[in-house]
Parts: sequence; structure tokens; C-alpha cells
Amino acid sequence: MSAGDFLCKDAATPLCEHYTAAGAVCSFSTNYEPLLEAARESFLPVETPSVSVDFSVRFWVDHVNSARAPWPKPYVRGLDHLVFAGFDPGSSMLADLRTHRVIGRFSPGIAADRAYWKAVIFPILLTVVGASIGVAELHCSCVAKQQNGLLLVGPGRSGKSTLAVALAQDGFGFLSDDRTLCSWREGKLLAWGLATTLKLRLEAGFYFEGLKDKEPTHLQNGERGFRLEPELGLGLERLRSCSPRLLIFLERSERPSFCLTSMSSAEAASRLEADLMAEVSDAAAQQMEVVRKLAELPCRLLRYGGRPHNVAKELATHFEQL
Repeated sequence: MSAGDFLCKDAATPLCEHYTAAGAVCSFSTNYEPLLEAARESFLPVETPSVSVDFSVRFWVDHVNSARAPWPKPYVRGLDHLVFAGFDPGSSMLADLRTHRVIGRFSPGIAADRAYWKAVIFPILLTVVGASIGVAELHCSCVAKQQNGLLLVGPGRSGKSTLAVALAQDGFGFLSDDRTLCSWREGKLLAWGLATTLKLRLEAGFYFEGLKDKEPTHLQNGERGFRLEPELGLGLERLRSCSPRLLIFLERSERPSFCLTSMSSAEAASRLEADLMAEVSDAAAQQMEVVRKLAELPCRLLRYGGRPHNVAKELATHFEQL
């Protein structure tokens, strides 16, 4: 490696595996085994080794760098088809959305922090490259029963995470609590969750027994709440993918209520489109194709309030009747 080769284009990365990430096939190479271990926990193995690759990732770990946690807030900037993400003074990655290639250099400290990769770096990676490989990232929770998915769509504080947990305690599998990756491939519409931690606001402690002995922590913007593994903290069944069957758009009320009405495909598509990140033209077109397919599903507007378990039971009944 030359002294000026910051992104380590000439460094050896002999360890290579293939994964399915949100339905896309990823070739992942590195010089550090713990990174492969983190990737195995975050993505799915490729069942057919000969399949074509949708994007490639090459991350080199610089063992000279001595950076240690806590890690600063990630820094992400884009210029046309190039997107840069920085994580600490010695850790960054650069994505080329035209060639679907991602390269980066990381400190051993960050490279060994498996939880940070699952909660921060891999989600940012898929946010950056997702649209360019036909994946739409939606601001919604997702649960599923027998591989049939229910997407809960809404802004912050609309109750997506709380309702997802209540549904997961009523017989659904849990995919995601805030961000869901959706794809349309080979005539199939699929939703994907990542191996991130579940985040619940402080008020959730009033509704779920499993949180009573948990110590709240700081979430975003200084707000206190709960961050935990859904399997361990609440005993939820975690799923990685499903086929969406119903979209519920949430409007929360302070009073106990449950009013479910039909929503047109045009209105659903407009609401989903408004929440998408800006992308280059080719990627935006692929995102909109996914949105159109989602909007063709049954879509409902739910105006609700009250205990999440009561709302979840009524939602589950409606889901079973589709």
C-alpha cells in the first residue's frame, strides 16, 4: 500500500464471502475475520454460489490505527453518484452508485465492534446503495404471519414500533421496528429486516412486562427509552424476510379508538414516495417501481388510540380476514 492510498485500493483483502442483503447479492471481501462474522449475523447466506453479484464491498482493516469507542456520530455526504461515510478519524467508506462498488478502511476498534456494525454501519451501507440496486428503504415497521407481511407506515411517534411489538406478542413474527427494505425481483415483492436492535420510547414500559426490569437508555436527541434485542429482551420471534400483503398507514390519537378505512393506491403511493430519499435518476426509477407494486396491495388508513395490545388484536383480526 502506498503512503497516499487512503482507501487502500492496493491492500490485500483475501477473505471473501457472498451474502443476500435485502434481496440483493453482495460480494464481501476483507482482511479481518470478525467483519465476516458481523456480516453473517446481519445478512443471509447465498444459497447458489454461481449467482450474479448486485454489488461488491471491500473493507480493509488498518491495524496501525488505535481509535477506540465511543464512536462519533457518523458523517455521510454525497456528490452525484459518489457517497462518502465517515465513522471515526481512521474509518470511512466510499460508494460508487454507478458501478455498485463500495470500498473502505476501518480501525481495528470499530472493526471488532460487532454490535456497531449491525446497528450502524451495515444499515448505513444499505441506505446508501439500496436504491441503486432496486431496494426501497421505507419508514415503517414490519411483522409477518406465515410469511405474509403487514407493514405499519407512519411518521415518528405514530406508534409503529409499539404496535409491531404488540402484534409480535400476538402471534406474528418480527422483522423491523422503524426501517424496512422492500424489493421487487423476478416478479416477487419482498420485505426485509436487518439484525438491528429494537428501539422503544419510554412509554412502552407501561405496556410490556418484559421492560419493567430494563434500565432505560438514551435514544436519539437525548430522549430516554429502551434499546434491546427483540429475541432476548421480549422473546419475540425474529424473521428476516416476508411477502407484504397489507399496508397500514397510522394516524395516532390520544383517545382510545380504532377506525380503519380503505386508502386508494394513488394516495398510498404518494405517501410512500414522499418519504423516500433523493436519488440519482436511475435509482429513483427503481425505487418508484417498488413503491408502485406496494401500493397495489390492500392499503388502509388507521386512526387509533389506546392500549397497543387492544389495537393489535383488532388489526390481527382484519389481517386474517383478507
